[in-house]
Amino acid sequence: QDLARAQRALPQIAEAFIPMAFWDVPGCKAGVVTGDVAWGIMKYAKERNFAIPAFNCTTSSTVNAVLEAGRELNRPIIIQFSEGGSAFFSGKALPNDKGVLQNSILGAVAGAKYVRSVAAAYGIPVLVHSDHCAKKLLPWFDGMLEADEAFFAAHKEPLFSSHMLDLSEEPDEENIAICAKYLKRMAPMNQILEMEIGITGGVEDGVDNSGVSKEKLYSTPEDVFAVYEGLNPISEKFTIAAAFGNVHGVYKPGNVKLQPELLAKFQEYATQKTGKDKPLFFVFHGGSGSEKSDIATALASGVVKMNVDTDTQWAYWEGLLNFYKSKEAYLQGQIGNPEGEDKPNKSYYDPRKWVRESELSMVKRVKEACVDLKNVNA
Repeated sequence: QDLARAQRALPQIAEAFIPMAFWDVPGCKAGVVTGDVAWGIMKYAKERNFAIPAFNCTTSSTVNAVLEAGRELNRPIIIQFSEGGSAFFSGKALPNDKGVLQNSILGAVAGAKYVRSVAAAYGIPVLVHSDHCAKKLLPWFDGMLEADEAFFAAHKEPLFSSHMLDLSEEPDEENIAICAKYLKRMAPMNQILEMEIGITGGVEDGVDNSGVSKEKLYSTPEDVFAVYEGLNPISEKFTIAAAFGNVHGVYKPGNVKLQPELLAKFQEYATQKTGKDKPLFFVFHGGSGSEKSDIATALASGVVKMNVDTDTQWAYWEGLLNFYKSKEAYLQGQIGNPEGEDKPNKSYYDPRKWVRESELSMVKRVKEACVDLKNVNA
C-alpha cells in the first residue's frame, strides 16, 4: 500500500519540480492578451528575471516582422504604437489637427485591430501597447481609451493591453495626479498603465529632450515610491519607467552613463516602506546601444519590459540597403539588366521582394533583443 501511494504521488512530486512556463499563466493563449493574463505574464517575467521587449511599429509589415520573430522563438512579445507612428499607420495624408489628433487615434486603433486580426495565427501571446503620450498628446490618449471602452462593452476586454502616459516633463505631483486620474478610468477594464518619472534624454518621435539637465535623467527612491503610493491604491497594474540615465536613440557603448544599479535601490526603498519584496515593476526606455551588463543588472532589479525602436528601424532599412546593393544592376529600370537589354526586372522591384528583405533583417534584430532580455526558452 505504501508503495502504491508513493507511485500515485510521483506525478505530483515531479510536477512540483518542473519550472513553470509562461503558457502556465492562467488564461494564457495565442493572440492578444489583456487584464489578468497580461499582468500575469509581467509577473512571470519579473519572478524569472527576464523582460519582454516592446517594438515600435509603424506598418503592418513591421508588425508582421515582430510577430514572426516571436513565433520563431515561441515567446511573448509586445507591439507598441507611438503617436507619430499611429498617424503613419493610417496614412500621413489624413488630417491630424493639433489638439484633436484624429489621425493618430485612427491609426492606433487600426494598428491594434490589425494585431488582433493576425496575432493568434502566429501562436504566441501578444500585448498591444501605446507608447509615450506627453501632456500635449492627451487627446490621442482619450481617443484610444474611448475605443477601449467601446471594445470592452462588446468583448469584456479592452482593445489595447496597456497604455503609456509620459508626463515626466511636468512637476512630479501633477504627473502622478494625472496618471492616477487615468488609471481610475482604466482599472474597470483591468488595463495596465505605464508611466514615466524622471526624463529619458535624446530625441524620440518628435519629442526632444536632448538639452535636459543631467539631474533630471536620474530618479530618486523617493520619487519612485511616490508613484507607488499614488497608484497602488487604485490598481496593482502599473509599471514605472524610472530614469537611470536613459537616452533615446543609438550611441556608441559607453557614451551613455546608465546607472541601472539605481533600480535595485528603488526596490530596496520600496521594500522597506511596504514590507513586500521587490514590489515595483520597471520599464527600460532608451535601450538601443546599451551595454549587455547594464541590461543584466536592470533585469535583476525588476525590469519587465524594454522598448526597442532605433535598432529595429536600422535593421529594417539595412535589409533594403543590402538588397539594393546586391541587385543594383537589376534596379535601374523596368527593362534591361546584365542578362540582356530586353530582360524585365519586375521580380526585383516588386515591393513584396524588397519589403520582405527588410522584414527578414528586422526579424533577426527582434530575436537578438529577446536574447539580450532573456526572453527565450531554455
